[in-house]
Amino acid sequence: MPGLTKLFFAIFLFLISAAGVSAVLWYDALTEPGPLIEYRQVIVPKGADLQVIGSRLEKAGVINSKWIFVSAARLQEAHRELRAGEYRFRPGISIRSVITLLRKGQLVNRRFTVAEGLTVGQILKVLDHAQGLEGRVFPAPEEGTLLPNTYYYAFGETRQAMVDQMALQMRLALDELWPKRAKDLPIKTKAEAVILASIVEKETGLAAERRKVAAVFINRLNMGMRLESDPTVVFAVTGGKSKLGRGLRKSELRRDHPYNTYRIHGLPPGPICNPGRAAIAAVLNPEKTTSLFFVANGKGGHVFSDTLKEHQKAVRQWRKIERALKRKRKAAP
Repeated sequence: MPGLTKLFFAIFLFLISAAGVSAVLWYDALTEPGPLIEYRQVIVPKGADLQVIGSRLEKAGVINSKWIFVSAARLQEAHRELRAGEYRFRPGISIRSVITLLRKGQLVNRRFTVAEGLTVGQILKVLDHAQGLEGRVFPAPEEGTLLPNTYYYAFGETRQAMVDQMALQMRLALDELWPKRAKDLPIKTKAEAVILASIVEKETGLAAERRKVAAVFINRLNMGMRLESDPTVVFAVTGGKSKLGRGLRKSELRRDHPYNTYRIHGLPPGPICNPGRAAIAAVLNPEKTTSLFFVANGKGGHVFSDTLKEHQKAVRQWRKIERALKRKRKAAP
């Protein structure tokens, strides 16, 4: 019996040693640097099981063995927690770190930017070209309800969710800015503020001019003058669906239309674009001036005038600049 006892003891020691070696090898397999030599993004589909995820990671060169990945994920009971989406894996990432990343759902942040002054139609085109977004937007939101900004999203989010986020940000911006408005404005509602801000947004791209342009329109509204804003006529002609691509015709300026502010008094019935936060703030707190007119100065800005006589002089100067620019373009090879 002593010999048999020694045999069992030897087998026991061997099994313990083998288990120890296996544990070490298993730990090494989980923690050793993976084969990836550069950052790589991999999409984990919705509803994918461990086999599919492991195959994708192995094919992408993130891990050496999908079987070790699958086994480790099951042992950690991580297979119930792995989130679908787009992941960015660093060079040399280990299988254990891959599982941790998938459990935490540390997804890649994509982004798109909506510039100030775009129409709803133009914004929807931006969303159409944003890779990784899904679905369609229906119905289209109302003009002026979306706040221009840079927005972040994860692969697989919907375009409708992005529109809802932009609409929420517009409401929040208005809720914040409206109580801070100047006293005695002719603008009586948030909707009217957005309408006028959309006109200001289209009239100038210079931050330093927004409050001056807003002041001109506020002054004209207070005096019962027509706004006489070219961008409103462009909107009337195009319906906000495209750029005009040419100058306005006199017949278009004379045409009766709810958005033609050369023909109507007060504000048009709705916004002509989606204004940014700065344009809304400018309308609610315009510069204190007596200016009633402005015209381009040929340098990207405008000349502001208090009287019609001053304005006509500035217009004549602008016409000279226009003619010089046309001659220069014709002379160019």
